Amino acid sequence: MTLDFVSNVDYLWALVPEIILCVWAMVVLLAGVRRPDDPPANAQALGWLALVGVLLAAVANGWLYGVTSTAEAAMITVDPFRLFANWLFLLGAGLTVLVAGPYVTRQRLQAGEFYALILLSTVGMMFMGGTRNLILLFLALETMSIAAYVLTAYNRRDRKSAEAGLKYFILGSFSSGFLLYGIALVWGATGSVHLTEIAATVEAGAGFTGLLLAGMALLGIGFAFKVGAVPFHMWAPDAYEGAPSPSTAFMAAAVKAASFVAFLRVFIEAFSTLYESWYPVVWWLAVLTMVVANLIALSQANVKRMLAYSSVAHGGYLLVAVAAANQMATAGLLFYLLVYTVMTVGAFAILMIVSGQSEDRLQVEDYSGFGWAQPMLGVIFTIFLLSLAGFPGTGGFMAKIYLLQGAVESQLWTLAVILALATVVSYYYYLRVAWYMWMRSAADPAEHTRVWTPLPVWVALILSAGVILYLGVLPGGLLDGAMASAEGLGVVRDGLLGLRP
Repeated sequence: MTLDFVSNVDYLWALVPEIILCVWAMVVLLAGVRRPDDPPANAQALGWLALVGVLLAAVANGWLYGVTSTAEAAMITVDPFRLFANWLFLLGAGLTVLVAGPYVTRQRLQAGEFYALILLSTVGMMFMGGTRNLILLFLALETMSIAAYVLTAYNRRDRKSAEAGLKYFILGSFSSGFLLYGIALVWGATGSVHLTEIAATVEAGAGFTGLLLAGMALLGIGFAFKVGAVPFHMWAPDAYEGAPSPSTAFMAAAVKAASFVAFLRVFIEAFSTLYESWYPVVWWLAVLTMVVANLIALSQANVKRMLAYSSVAHGGYLLVAVAAANQMATAGLLFYLLVYTVMTVGAFAILMIVSGQSEDRLQVEDYSGFGWAQPMLGVIFTIFLLSLAGFPGTGGFMAKIYLLQGAVESQLWTLAVILALATVVSYYYYLRVAWYMWMRSAADPAEHTRVWTPLPVWVALILSAGVILYLGVLPGGLLDGAMASAEGLGVVRDGLLGLRP
């Protein structure tokens, strides 16, 4: 079935997944409403209800593969890049919902509002991945970000959560200001906020170059904040550490994925002609992010904070793909984001189990003997750690290989070498946790035997570990899909490489 978007009514078909999630978020919200004297809502039941909404949106996203958009002026596009990105966001939301139930119950959080915020934040992400209009992009980013701010400060009884939410909100507001001012300058320089029209104006040399470069720079700063690139990363460690662990998992995986998807679409579709102007800046951002984040992560004794700096470091690896800006690098970025989403949510799920579904027992020493006390969970966590480190035989290894291949195709040899060396450095802090799990004895042998893991968490963990191992051995199918999605973005860009001296 093929639909041409020639009227406003037709746009509704392009928004079916988003509409479903919005409606379902309201359903979950209402289902969680209780009077003050009523018992608290069943967090697990509401989680299953939210998961149904995610699955319905996934079905709608699959249906959109039979729909094409031919109107260049459309604010929402239906292209393979958008649809692949939607799978990433829905996967991140679904896994977070699966692993969050025990934590929400243990901390006596309002489950209906919590899951509704996850669904609404996912709606913002899906708009970010599919829009070609900078104003709609800003609205989508704010939809995602405001929900993320609330999720960060969601545990009102925890002062660290409130502090993290405030820091995230203040710095996120600054980044939104940069982004919006950049949009204004780009509009002033080109007379349009539509990505393809901006690209056509720039290519024709009809824009105001100085104003355009300033706008592009401000847009870059805004995106650098959102992806947590050094030196714009200062919010990430505190926000990730202070937020409730399910919120941290969701932000580190899905929010970061949405920010990179939007970053790539804007700079490839609108500013490809100016590649020589923004490529050196992204190059240095990638280097600083990989080096600084990995070095700081080496000294972290708190596992949650270590995973926060790890998330920043992975952002540096993904910036390599943005700097390379070819089809292989873009496909590698999509492949990497999917693997990263799975292993990050899985790692935080184990962290929640070890901490007793609380914010206690987060030190590396608390993992002593965990592998022998809980062999299945220990093996699964080891798989996640090895994949995060990029160990051969895991999806994380193949994801880094594809990023390296994309960098090499763009002749970014120095960047490829730095990525490889940064990966080697990261082995220390990942394997350190595994060493404590398997090589150290627990001070209290019974502390890990009291761990109870509900069925939904087991489903998420086993599914995630299976995906990581499968993609480490047979990555071809997913890579082919990612390559087709990259081609849909229009990144078959031998011409860009020709722009480089």
